[in-house]
Amino acid sequence: MTELSEILMSVLSTIRVPRPGDRVHKDECAFSFASPESEGGLYVCMNSFLGYGSKYVDRHHSKTGQRAYLHITRTRKTQKEDDPNSGSGDPPKKKPTRLAIGIEGGFDVDQEQYEEEIKVVLFPDRQEVTSEDLASMPDVVRERVSLSMAGLQAADSVSHALQVQQWDGEVRQESKHAADLKQLDNGVKIPPSGWRCEVCDLQENIWMNLTDGKVLCGRRYFDGSGGNNHALLHYQQTGYPLAVKLGTITPDGADVYSYDEDDMVLDSKLPEHLSHFGINMMTMEKTERTMTELEIAVNQRVGEWEVIQESGTTLRPLWGPGLTGMKNLGNSCYLNSVMQVLFTIPDFQTKYVSNIDKVFSEAPSDPTQDFKTQVAKLGYGLLSGEYSKPAPEPGDDPSVSTEPRGDQVGIAPRMFKALVGRGHPEFSTNRQQDAQEFLLHFINMVERNCRSGMNPSEAFRFLVEEKIVCQQSKKAKYTQRVDYIVQLPVPMDQATNMEELQEAERHRDEAESSGAPPPAVTRAQIPFAACLAALSEPETLTDFWSSAVQAKTTATKTTRFASFPDHLVIQIKKFTFGLDWVPKKLDVSIDVPDTLDLSALRAMGQQPGEELLPEVAPPPLMTPDVEVKAPVLDDSTVSQLCEMGFPLEACRKAVYYTGNTGIDAAMNWVMGHMDDPDFSAPLVLPGSSSAPGTTPTESLPEEHLATIVSMGFSRDQATRALRATNNVLERAVDWIFSHLDDLESMDVSEGGRSEGGSEASREPPPGPRVRDGPGKYELFAFISHMGTSTMCGHYVCHIKKDQQWVIFNDQKVCASEKPPKDLGYLYFYRRVVE
Repeated sequence: MTELSEILMSVLSTIRVPRPGDRVHKDECAFSFASPESEGGLYVCMNSFLGYGSKYVDRHHSKTGQRAYLHITRTRKTQKEDDPNSGSGDPPKKKPTRLAIGIEGGFDVDQEQYEEEIKVVLFPDRQEVTSEDLASMPDVVRERVSLSMAGLQAADSVSHALQVQQWDGEVRQESKHAADLKQLDNGVKIPPSGWRCEVCDLQENIWMNLTDGKVLCGRRYFDGSGGNNHALLHYQQTGYPLAVKLGTITPDGADVYSYDEDDMVLDSKLPEHLSHFGINMMTMEKTERTMTELEIAVNQRVGEWEVIQESGTTLRPLWGPGLTGMKNLGNSCYLNSVMQVLFTIPDFQTKYVSNIDKVFSEAPSDPTQDFKTQVAKLGYGLLSGEYSKPAPEPGDDPSVSTEPRGDQVGIAPRMFKALVGRGHPEFSTNRQQDAQEFLLHFINMVERNCRSGMNPSEAFRFLVEEKIVCQQSKKAKYTQRVDYIVQLPVPMDQATNMEELQEAERHRDEAESSGAPPPAVTRAQIPFAACLAALSEPETLTDFWSSAVQAKTTATKTTRFASFPDHLVIQIKKFTFGLDWVPKKLDVSIDVPDTLDLSALRAMGQQPGEELLPEVAPPPLMTPDVEVKAPVLDDSTVSQLCEMGFPLEACRKAVYYTGNTGIDAAMNWVMGHMDDPDFSAPLVLPGSSSAPGTTPTESLPEEHLATIVSMGFSRDQATRALRATNNVLERAVDWIFSHLDDLESMDVSEGGRSEGGSEASREPPPGPRVRDGPGKYELFAFISHMGTSTMCGHYVCHIKKDQQWVIFNDQKVCASEKPPKDLGYLYFYRRVVE
């Protein structure tokens, strides 16, 4: 028996064959962004199936004693091997024909073609065993090792499986209106071509309502093209729900939109519905792009938003530490932009990167599931400069020197994205998300994982003081809450170019009436000072229940800073609702300043001689004679709110807290509380810790209690959180972190349970830790969004490094020529130290 055979025989019990359900990490190192394509390849432990780059595999061997690793190396195929007939220098790429990921005809997430080589490497001497070597070894060795190698090769990598989660944007549901759609016998017959909008004569993007045969234009797109919204207005006037895009009708089907369901839908009776108006599907030909084709074009044409991406000039690529690009994993630009900014902040660098060796040495047996390890890995990847190098073109000869391009090798944060998104209904998907929501989600995760030791999210944490003054009694009420982001309203009525906007609107109306193309979009110019004034000016509360006069009255609410954080995040509230409650984005330019002084907005606290409102709760709206108390709510108001798309529990709370005073008051409550962390959490009645559907004596899952207690909270606090969220663990954890102020009166100890001793002997619970200092700041980064809503489009960020603005556009990192500071969405300021 050879030496290699003897070694393999001795470690045979540590070599496993992957089974269905095993997590195989063969695309990415647990501690770095090394991959099989990297120099040195990737080593996959043949027992745990964790992957390690050449820099970290020795550490794993020393720590675990594992000796057998599958070594995977991949080299890019040359151009000739891809397509011998191509002379363009680029491999031919199939254009997507489906709005899908990981599906035949959809967007190809891995268009690179590689040759793969595998062998077994035995540590500590790195002896290599190939498939040919195995052929001459004893049967028991050859069979086990060969099965393990084949299983690892065949298994779906965790990273790859998450990256190519099948997503089909074309899967449409049958409309609830299709089966019983009412069609009017009005004698309308539609010709097979030559359609025009009956209102404005537009000839493109034409839709026919399937109830009355009205032929009208579609919605206006964000850039002013598309249509003039006449089909939508017709639905709002008539309630007729289904419309078909005339230019898309073929014998195979057509685009059908349900205004009521707000989605593209299937209509199984479409031939019958079209025939009613004289249209024979079997003879129709497609003359317009379908909505899917239009959306594919947008996904491929991200570069058309020229201003924000600075596409008008040739930008100079940058390389080096802190200048590392991040690959887009399919709509992950929101995550890329946020993390690029966070790792320019000293607190995050110190926590996760300065002591990275310690973090890695203390990592658990599966570092891919450890939050601290994966955040440290990402931070080091961005700051080290190891991955900040030009990405090679397919077929490039590395020996030939060429001018570096903008695209970098960069890092692909697959493992990080999977970990921070796990269990989250939005961030676990491949859909576009709101960068502001992700920032808060990530801060929440940092808070959970930094119960002891340094907490870098303290850099953003500040206290807000809200002062409410009853206008009848002139008595005041002060409350403080923790926040991390300042949300600035956009007062459109304060635009400085109002005449220009009105003129543009006149031109648009004239174009609509004459059928001419719409004019170029004119952007509203809003002074930053006006946004700040809208935040700080007193707000009138018309339905305030005053404990002083024991009745509803008018009050004013003033918001001020009780502390100023080291780093201030400002969100421009560009996303709002139109008069028809359809979400829309405000197209505005705001002169955001490079320096900011908020000193005048510091809270002053209770003033001399000022009386406080008595601490008396408002009378609960509850039935007096029912054993299980339940609120008496106006069902019609709740239903109206739900129909607008708001969560049921939020609608119930809106009606409850406005005392059944009607839809307007409830809607105002909804709009004022949409950003509350517990906006959609169940309504909890005063004096009760139970959510609807639970009773105080209902048993709680012991394992959920144990999980929350292990995070440093008391059993009482864990119980309260679970009861407030119907025993859903993930929601309970979110609830407890968003109600820290409320929980201050309850005991917190390191062990979780309340410690013994009398009440008098205990220290009062500490308040939230906040840093404070002067309210003077300088701008160092901003994140911009392109598109009609946060759920689509594209994000990039600009960061100031060494007095030079740098644009981070996924894998492209370049010197910024004209940073579009007036078009940002999230702005990041740091305190000026005088």
